[in-house]
Amino acid sequence: MAEDFQVNSSVKENMLVATVEKPYCCDVCDSAFRAKGDLKRHMRIHTGEKPYSCEYCESAFTDKSQLTVHIRRHTGEKPYSCQVCGQSFITKQNLKRHIHNHTESKPFPCEMCGSSFTANSDLRRHMLSHTGEKPYSCEVCVAAFSTKSSLKRHVQVHTGEKPHTCEVCNSPFATKSDVKRHMLSHTGERPYSCDLCGSSFTRKDDLKTHIQKHTGVKPYSCQVCNSSFTTKAGLKVHIQNHTGEKPFSCEICDSAYTRKHYLKRHMLIHTGEKPFKCNVCETSFRGEDHLQRHLRIHTGEKPFSCHLCDSSFTDKAPLVVHIRRHTGEKPYSCQVCNQSFITKQILKRHLKSHTEQKPSPVEMRGSSATANVEVKKEVQIDAGEGKGSVTSEIMNEKESMPNHTTKKPHCCNVCSSSFITRAGLERHVRTHTGEKPFSCEVCGSAFVAKAHLTDHMRTHTGEKPYSCHVCESSFTTKQNLKRHVKIHTGVHPSSCQICEVCSLLFKTKSELKRHVRTHTGERPFACDVCSSSFSENATLQKHMRIHTGEKPYSCEVCGSSFSVKPNLIVHMRIHTDEKPFPCEVCDASFSRKEHLQKHTFTHLRKCSQEISFKPIKNNKF
Repeated sequence: MAEDFQVNSSVKENMLVATVEKPYCCDVCDSAFRAKGDLKRHMRIHTGEKPYSCEYCESAFTDKSQLTVHIRRHTGEKPYSCQVCGQSFITKQNLKRHIHNHTESKPFPCEMCGSSFTANSDLRRHMLSHTGEKPYSCEVCVAAFSTKSSLKRHVQVHTGEKPHTCEVCNSPFATKSDVKRHMLSHTGERPYSCDLCGSSFTRKDDLKTHIQKHTGVKPYSCQVCNSSFTTKAGLKVHIQNHTGEKPFSCEICDSAYTRKHYLKRHMLIHTGEKPFKCNVCETSFRGEDHLQRHLRIHTGEKPFSCHLCDSSFTDKAPLVVHIRRHTGEKPYSCQVCNQSFITKQILKRHLKSHTEQKPSPVEMRGSSATANVEVKKEVQIDAGEGKGSVTSEIMNEKESMPNHTTKKPHCCNVCSSSFITRAGLERHVRTHTGEKPFSCEVCGSAFVAKAHLTDHMRTHTGEKPYSCHVCESSFTTKQNLKRHVKIHTGVHPSSCQICEVCSLLFKTKSELKRHVRTHTGERPFACDVCSSSFSENATLQKHMRIHTGEKPYSCEVCGSSFSVKPNLIVHMRIHTDEKPFPCEVCDASFSRKEHLQKHTFTHLRKCSQEISFKPIKNNKF
C-alpha cells in the first residue's frame, strides 16, 4: 500500500506539472514555481533567512547547493575537469562555459547587434546595454546598475568597507579582483602581452586599448566635434571639454577637475605632502611621474629620441613638439584666419590678436593720465589666503575704472598699471604679493607665471625649440632668439639701452638693469642660509646648491655630477680629449683657459730671463 501511495503521489505531482505548470505562488511578489521546495527556497529571499552556514568562515547561504560550491573554494576541490586541456573547475556551469573556448562555439547570439556569448547569463547582461535597464538601485543615493555585483561594489563607496587585504603590504581593497590586480605590482607580473610589439600589461582591458593603437581603431566618437577615442572613458572626459563640466571639486578652494586623480594630486598642494622621494638627493615630489623625470637628471637618461635627427629628450612632450618641427605638422588651427600652429599655447596667444586690440603708446599715456586711481599704499595679504583674497584686495573691476574700459579694462589698485586681460592683471599682482604659484618639480624653483616655468623646464630637458634661420643656433626662449638675431641684423642705437654712468649700450632693459648694479653695488638676492647676497637671481640659485648639495648636471659617460653646467662642459673634455685653448707661441693646447694662462707665464718667464741676462754693448761716440 505504501508503494502504491508513493507511485500515486508522484503521478499526481507530474500531473500538476502537466496540467497547471506553476501551481505554487509567492504571496509577496506573485512569482510562481513548479515545486513546493522551489517556493520554499524563494521565500528566503524575502525573509532573509540563510540556514546553511559555512564551517570555515562566517558566510551563510539560502540554498545548500550554494554552500557546497562555497566550501570548494576553501578546500580547493574542483570536481569538473576538461577532457581537452585538463583544466578543472568548481561548478559544472563553469566547465560548460570553458568548453566553448575549445569549440569556439558561442551559442547565445544577440538579436540586436549580432554579438555572441558562451553563456546565457552573459547574453542577459549584454542585453541591458541595449535596453538601458538598470534594475539594481542604491538605497543611499540615486545610482542604478545593470548587475548585482556592480551595485555591491558601489555600496562599499558609502560604507567604506574594504574587506580584502593584501598579504604583502596590508593594503585594503573593496573586491577580491582588486587585490589580484594589486598583487601584480609586488610580483612584477604582466600576464597580458601584445603579439605585435611585445608590450605587456597587468590588465586585459589595458591590452585591448593598446592593440587599438596598432589597428588605428577608435570606436568612440564625439557627436560635437567628431573626435575619436580608443576608450569610452577617454570620450567621457573629452565631452567635459564641451560641456565645461568638472565633477571633481576641491573642498578647500574653488578648483575643479575633470578626473579624480587630478583632484588627488591637487589636494597634495594643500596638505604639502610629497610622497615620492628621490633615493639619490632626497628631493620629494607630489607625483610618481615627476619623480621618474627627476631621476633622469641623475642618470642622464634621455629615453625619448627623435627618429629624424640625433636629438633626445627626458620627457615625451618635448619630443612630440620637436617632431612637428621636422614634419611641419601644425595640428592647432585658428577658426578666424585658418592659420595653424605647433602647440595649443601658441594658438591661444594668437587668438588674442583677433579678440583684443592692443593700444598704441600714445593711447596708453593718454588713458593713464586721465585715470583717477585710488592707489593703496600698503598691501597686507596673509600667506595662508588663496587667490580669491589677493584678487579682491588688489584687482579692480571694469566698473571702477571707466577710463580703462576701452583698451585696458583691468587695473591694478597698487600701482595703477592696466592690462588687456584679467590673466595679465593676475600675473602682475603677484609682483606685489610675492606669490609664485608655479613650482618646478625638479629643482624646486618657483615662478610668477606658468610660461616662465615652461621656459625654465627646458634647462632640465635640454630642449631649444627656437632656431636661428641664419646660423642654425638654437635657444630655449623666443626672447633669446630675438636678441641673437640682432647680431646678424645689427642693432640701431636708438633701440639700445644706455647706461647713464659709463654710456655703455645694452640690447635689453634687463641687461642694463643688471649692469647698473656693478656701479651701485646693489645685491638684492640674499641667501636664506648664510649671509651671502648676489646681484643676480641665477647666481643665487647656483649658490644655494652649495647648501643643498644638489648636482643636477650629470656626465652620461662616467656618472659624475656637477652643480653648474660649465663644470660639466669642462669635465666632458676629459672623455672627448677636446682642447679648445691653443698656445700662440708653441703647439701646446689645453682643456681649460686657466691652464693656458698658467702655461703662457712659462713663455713670459723665459722671455724675461733672456732679456735680463743679455749683455749690453757699449755705445761708441
